[in-house]
Amino acid sequence: MKLPLFGTTLPQLEEIAESMGLPPFTARQIANWLYRKNVRSIDAMTNLSLASRDRLASDYVMGLEDPAKVSASTDGTRKYLYRAGSAGNPGGSRFVEAAYIPEANRSTLCLSTQIGCKMGCLFCMTGKQGFQGQLSATEILNQFASLPEKNSVTNLVYMGMGEPLDNLDPVMQSLEILSADWGYGMSPARITVSTIGIVPGIQRFLSESGAHLAVSMHSPFEEERRRLMPVQHVYPLREVLELLRSSDMPRQRRVSFEYIVFGGLNHSPAHVKEIARLLAGIRSRVNLIRFHTIPDTPLLPATDEQMIIFQNRLKAKGILTTIRKSRGEDILAACGLLSTRELTSPAVAADY
Repeated sequence: MKLPLFGTTLPQLEEIAESMGLPPFTARQIANWLYRKNVRSIDAMTNLSLASRDRLASDYVMGLEDPAKVSASTDGTRKYLYRAGSAGNPGGSRFVEAAYIPEANRSTLCLSTQIGCKMGCLFCMTGKQGFQGQLSATEILNQFASLPEKNSVTNLVYMGMGEPLDNLDPVMQSLEILSADWGYGMSPARITVSTIGIVPGIQRFLSESGAHLAVSMHSPFEEERRRLMPVQHVYPLREVLELLRSSDMPRQRRVSFEYIVFGGLNHSPAHVKEIARLLAGIRSRVNLIRFHTIPDTPLLPATDEQMIIFQNRLKAKGILTTIRKSRGEDILAACGLLSTRELTSPAVAADY
């Protein structure tokens, strides 16, 4: 099976060039074609000799693949379905989703990192799908590179299907390619990686990447959070916060705490007081997120009034707090709704 060139780092390209007897500078030429000139075929790399291109094509493919399907929301959000596992990764009949969210002054692409998810959070459709596989760096970046609106994207968020820090090597590789001068050259300040709080992954992410971090909190109380998020058994929120306090992060690097507000559950004055206590000494913001009802869960959405009251109480404690605008709910592209459990073959995808 031929391996994908797209999604490889400069050091990996240097190894490929050396193994094929190509000049060392060939690696940077290939990277330029992949990530700056956005070619779709090895044959289009015209500053490589024909013999070099033939040698590459004997063992490698580009690894890029167009979306299999698109769904458009009334609010302008578009959800793209991508085939997973088809570029050097067996089992290519699985699918993942990415959401493109245009706004007045920015356009955000929400990337997936896994096929399904193994974390089992009570409020998430992806978790109910179960875990079906990891995405390669090629497949993560393909959601960006093959997006029809790619040139309009200003921000990337790793907040789609899966837990990014449970697929750490491909995620870090994709971040390197996005931000390196030989790659896309994107500012890390335009990229946010979300996690439910996997401590070893956070440690490596903070040391090797300059991108922003978003931590899913959803409750400041241990037992309540444990019922919502089983990860609390393994990596308690207090350990995540201790790590963030001990990390030497520059002021321009942001940590945000994602907080889905459930009606009658996690927005009381006691929650406000505990959140303020826990976040003392951490430069951060809290993003309040509306809950979108999913099957087989007892959780309920909060009202708009409850959201605003909760926000104002947090602000009164000196916590920068925003309410995230819900986008793409009508096409199941909003927070917690991404799921491709039923999509297990190209034939199914055609009817998606």
